[in-house]
Amino acid sequence: MELNREHFRAIIYYNFQRQLSQQECLAELLSVFGNEAPHQSISRWYGEFKRGRVSLSDDSRVGAPKTAVTQENVDAVRKVIIEDRHASLKISKTSVQKNLHEELGVRLVSRWIPHMLTEKQKAARVNWCQKTLDRSNSGNSKNVYSIVSGDESWIYCYEPENKRQSVIRSRSVSKKMVATFVSKAGHIATIPLNEQRTVTADWYTTICLPKAITQLRKINPERRIILHQDNASSHTAQKTRQYLTEENLELLDDPPYSPDLSPNDSFTFPKIENRLREEAWCRQRSLWDQEWNSIVFSDESRFCLGMHDGRARVRRRRGERSNPQFFVERHVHHNVGVMVWGALAYGSRSPLIFIRDSFQHNDVTLLPWPPRSPTYPQLSTRLLNLQRPPQTLEALREELVVAWNEIPQEDIDHLIRSMPRRVGECVAHQGASTHD
Repeated sequence: MELNREHFRAIIYYNFQRQLSQQECLAELLSVFGNEAPHQSISRWYGEFKRGRVSLSDDSRVGAPKTAVTQENVDAVRKVIIEDRHASLKISKTSVQKNLHEELGVRLVSRWIPHMLTEKQKAARVNWCQKTLDRSNSGNSKNVYSIVSGDESWIYCYEPENKRQSVIRSRSVSKKMVATFVSKAGHIATIPLNEQRTVTADWYTTICLPKAITQLRKINPERRIILHQDNASSHTAQKTRQYLTEENLELLDDPPYSPDLSPNDSFTFPKIENRLREEAWCRQRSLWDQEWNSIVFSDESRFCLGMHDGRARVRRRRGERSNPQFFVERHVHHNVGVMVWGALAYGSRSPLIFIRDSFQHNDVTLLPWPPRSPTYPQLSTRLLNLQRPPQTLEALREELVVAWNEIPQEDIDHLIRSMPRRVGECVAHQGASTHD
């Protein structure tokens, strides 16, 4: 049974009549409904009930409609995405998702763009890219080894696992500002911002840049350095420009609103955050032993018709499955196939489910999973192994079911028993990929 807002308000009213405090009401709701329990509305409705309110329905509002998901908007969205699938929709993100996904059955696969670029800004980005390509001879010039990209970002102590934790993190969880410098040769230096919360030109020119430059010129004091940085005030200040001139550093300017052209924004910082997230996830469960026997591991995977599955094969020794030098980024393209879902547990497994649209988890406590973690049992993709690709979708479904049912339960139990070792290795490697 799916509870709506009025159902929860009735439960809050019942607890109010029992003379429970707001904290006791919240604790009781959390114990029963977990993350689905309303957090912020308890205080409001306790206040309403104290003023004598008896209705549990929302008050009628004059003006804007209750929802942006109207038939008129649905038809308008359908027309827009037919004409231009990259178009921007000037309604809320939640309403866009409901219009696209639930009403039209359209899957949103692009990222949300934080800033809508003007034509002038687009032209500036194109000119910058062309100028950079000409300067480096399309990447073939040795000058690319002189380019050093630097940027700053907040790194949080942990990643929230639900919406409530996200609210708490923004208010109270400690965080650290770090500046990171990278080049074509790899990581150069990471400098934390200590004893202050704001990056200033003074800190940037007296602490941050000197440490990075010292590391760069440790071997060759006359090394040429082309510094790429964004347009933050600490980077464009007169004091910073003067320091760059004194140190004989060349400046590679940065087009506005272009985090996708910054190696740190698009790669380094997300990689750091993912690694910290994995390490924190493993530390929280490093003492688990028999608890893993109660976990149901589930995953979904897509299987396509055809002889090639898009994977790049390499020769490697045993135990090098997760060695970063064997990682190959590949583009995931659409092809004719089926999407399947399966769940494995100690001593049992689910039937293989073929997903046509989507599914939701009901009455199940979800264990948050660290991203980009191939060393953990994403079992449905690791164990399903078709020997001969079928030629029709029906044959593909039949062979998938056979392959799923033929997985030895002994192998599944062995993998689940290995979770304490895997988690321990992840902690020992500080979140980095571990070797099987």
